[in-house]
Amino acid sequence: MTRSRLTRMNCSFWVSSLIVGLWSLAIYAQSSTHWFETIKKSASKEQLYSFLYDLPKGGDLHNHMGLSYLAETWYDAATDARRKGNEFYTRIRISNCSDSSEPLVLFRTIQRSTYSKLSDCRKSEYHPLAQLSPQLKQQWLSAIKLDEKGEGRNEFFEVIGLRLNELFRDPNLVTELLVENMKRFGGEGLRYLETQAGAANFIDQEGNPIDVERGVQFLRDRLNQPDARNTGVTVRFQAGILRFSPQAEENLQRVYEFVDKHRDLWVGINMAGREDNDKGHALRFLDTYRRMRRKYSGIGLSIHGGEVDAPGTQVRDTLLLGATRIGHGINLITDPDTMLLMRNGKFLVEINLVSNRLLEYYPDLSEHPFPEFLRVGIPVNLNTDDRGVWDSNMTDEYYTAHTLFNLTWDEIVQMGRNSLTFSFAEPQVKERLLREYEAAIAAFEKKYGAGAWVQKLAAVKPRSSGYAARTFGIHLGTN
Repeated sequence: MTRSRLTRMNCSFWVSSLIVGLWSLAIYAQSSTHWFETIKKSASKEQLYSFLYDLPKGGDLHNHMGLSYLAETWYDAATDARRKGNEFYTRIRISNCSDSSEPLVLFRTIQRSTYSKLSDCRKSEYHPLAQLSPQLKQQWLSAIKLDEKGEGRNEFFEVIGLRLNELFRDPNLVTELLVENMKRFGGEGLRYLETQAGAANFIDQEGNPIDVERGVQFLRDRLNQPDARNTGVTVRFQAGILRFSPQAEENLQRVYEFVDKHRDLWVGINMAGREDNDKGHALRFLDTYRRMRRKYSGIGLSIHGGEVDAPGTQVRDTLLLGATRIGHGINLITDPDTMLLMRNGKFLVEINLVSNRLLEYYPDLSEHPFPEFLRVGIPVNLNTDDRGVWDSNMTDEYYTAHTLFNLTWDEIVQMGRNSLTFSFAEPQVKERLLREYEAAIAAFEKKYGAGAWVQKLAAVKPRSSGYAARTFGIHLGTN
């Protein structure tokens, strides 16, 4: 036998072996997720929701802290008689007082020190939050949710923040609810929360501004308490600015300085605000970001981009600012060149399905570009955005994505992995989180892959949301 023939035979053997090996891997991959396909096809909607509630989920990277608190938790904490100190009042009528300069918004909530300084006429508009009638309490709760038809982005962007008002500014209340969120997220299998929050706007119970460093200490101290650590959720913060503010450039410089000084908790910077307000367009900030990069290193940039109805290059322009994560990114689908740039790359799109539906960017979520991004290789993950206003949770995002777009097990796992890989957590923290996530996924696969999934799901006790009840008709406890 000639050497050339022998060489050809060896090559043929290795090619055949490779083909058989790849075929075997494909068969193994199919069989290894057979349990998941069985659950998909057989589970009721309640069982599927319980399954996704139990799922290890990685991290929530697109989360606005104050607006992530559920209305009921705001109310319960603000009216808890066991809490020492502050008391809150909410506006239940508008009397057109001659000395009023407030926005004409019902259920605007203020603390005792502010109430005490009002004229008698203006005081008559307010009522103690803890003493609302059952009917007024339900109206107050509804007023800080998008839970009725006709509410949309104007209600969200222009009104709800005005109602929460001084609740945002009580550091004891805000930090207590942060830990409540951590407990709820931990119950859903979340391991990491990277939320947008500052420490500059807190006031004490007399209405005096609290020093920024003391505000930081409020957050740090609360996160170090045992009940916070026991949630199993690691928290890091992003500092944000309102992009269309006349002082936005100066504010951006200040938050860079702040994050650099507090890198133990703050890991990134964001810009938020309505992108249909052209005063906040991305390229306005290009020179400022370039100057900041000359001074600071290693500060992550996750910036809202492409959360608009119209086609455009907002995502490309946001990448030019230095962002490695894009918040929403829904009009990326209209920019083919940037789509190609982001495929298999180092940029993540933070997907927020419930938000995009309720703010009417995609009233019909079946038309959302999320599956296109996912399946052409653009890294994505799922996030809750302003879950308190949506009255939702992380499971709602997974349930929506799965039921609309028939996710595979590998896609679900990869999105969780993405959420940690693209986080701005310190390298050693990220390494730990990824290691724990992979172990949790392996245990989850073993648990449900071993059969008897119906009985195992019966033992899961999910806290379903108001959004799930209204949208999916699922009632599995209270969120």
